[in-house]
Amino acid sequence: MKLFLKLLFGGIFLWMTVMTVRTLLAVSIWAAWPSYAANAWAVATLWDAYFGFLTFYVWVVYKERKLWARILWFLLIMGLGNITMSLYVFIQLMRLGRDEPAETILWSRNP
Repeated sequence: MKLFLKLLFGGIFLWMTVMTVRTLLAVSIWAAWPSYAANAWAVATLWDAYFGFLTFYVWVVYKERKLWARILWFLLIMGLGNITMSLYVFIQLMRLGRDEPAETILWSRNP
């Protein structure tokens, strides 16, 4: 299970990073904004995404004990979304000991 999750979240991180860079090279985010903002469904989806980021961040606050880490992860999650979220889960999985089950990342806190 841990290997599957590492591959899954590592793959999400790589895919989202490549797609984001590819899209940024093709279309300026500022050039696309007016037509995006005019679409009510696009705006609703953006709100949905950011509330999802905030929900995930609540878990990060539980996991991270240091204020600087909480602030850094907040900025990264709000700025890069699923790229950062998949990286965070991947890092948590990589920190697990060989005999620790994957679910340990859900309830254990970082030192």
